[in-house]
Amino acid sequence: MRLLLDANLSPKRVGAALEAQGHDVLALAANPRLSALDDPEVLALAADQDRILVTRNCRDFAPLLREWAEAGRSHSGCILIWTLGHQQFDAIIDGVARVLESRPEPSAWGDVTLAL
Repeated sequence: MRLLLDANLSPKRVGAALEAQGHDVLALAANPRLSALDDPEVLALAADQDRILVTRNCRDFAPLLREWAEAGRSHSGCILIWTLGHQQFDAIIDGVARVLESRPEPSAWGDVTLAL
């Protein structure tokens, strides 16, 4: 699966583990230019590159995703991590993997937002 990890997720601890599972991961925190993007630009980048956005920034992305839906804008999917802290790397990795396994085809993710 093609994933975009928001800047609030570790490219080394989370991104590398998801890559080891066979996913194509773009981690914003690994690139200073990309980590400076604002939230609408992050969602647009994920949509443009057909990547599922994975973020802990639910406070900002939940309303942004709602705005996109109301405007008829499509995205490639989003996983919102509500309940896990920054340092809960294994739980984040396991949760993301479990959610991705529930929808193993990229086409099943269009405009879908799921929460952990």
